[in-house]
Amino acid sequence: MALTHNVWAFVFGIMGNIISFVVFLAPVPTFVRICKKKSTEGFQSIPYVSALFSAMLWIYYAMQKDGSGFLLITINAVGLVIETIYIVLFVTYANKKTRVSTLKVLGLLNFLGFAAIVLVCELLTKGSTREKVLGGICVGFSVSVFAAPLSIMRVVVRTRSVEFMPFSLSLFLTISAVTWLFYGLAIKDFYVALPNVLGAFLGAVQMILYIIFKYYKTPVAEKTDKSKAVSDHSIDIAKLTTVIPAPISDSAVHQPPVNHNVPETQIQVTEVKSQNITDPKDQINKDVENQSQV
Repeated sequence: MALTHNVWAFVFGIMGNIISFVVFLAPVPTFVRICKKKSTEGFQSIPYVSALFSAMLWIYYAMQKDGSGFLLITINAVGLVIETIYIVLFVTYANKKTRVSTLKVLGLLNFLGFAAIVLVCELLTKGSTREKVLGGICVGFSVSVFAAPLSIMRVVVRTRSVEFMPFSLSLFLTISAVTWLFYGLAIKDFYVALPNVLGAFLGAVQMILYIIFKYYKTPVAEKTDKSKAVSDHSIDIAKLTTVIPAPISDSAVHQPPVNHNVPETQIQVTEVKSQNITDPKDQINKDVENQSQV
């Protein structure tokens, strides 16, 4: 029975390593773009700094286990190297303000924060107690990382657009969480299994939202574009209708025919009054602008 558990633990551990490696490579297109444009544009460094901190925590936790944490060490060591490369590239191409803020977070979280955790665990705990303390810290941080996609899901629901939530990434994250969940169950490690329950659940929710808003809902962006097209169309119509004279009042309809022998002074007065008439083009454009502001 123990041998069967070890076999399943090894199988799920290898699968978890492979899938997590693919997930670690997901940001590669982003950094190819950053390198080509030599700018980080609007991208944030927090995901990579957090992923690096998570890898450091799990390596330290796995080192407390007697041999059963080897597969945790391998994948998180790979992740540590990959995330370090991402951060170096990010800092290289970031502007001064973004570079300084990234280095501050990196120093506070990954150096001071991690050093504080190591010192507390090494000086105040030992044996199984240290493993429990570290496990609790790992679970807490992993839950906060897994909860991060909630903001993306909120954007998807609000905009009814899945542009910011690729299905392939959600799929791989879900498979990775399920795999590590079974690995944690196989080695009977509560701290490995628990956060991946939440990860698998949130991943499944992301995929369901993707299917709903990709195939059954019209994105708000499309509606905005359509309304903009209608507004543009209205403006074009306004341009076409500027050749139409201003509406004539009912009293003017019953006026006698124009006398072409009107004195020159009266003609000048009429021209001055006509200049005060609001241009239909200006009025329609104002109406369109007011409607768009509302």
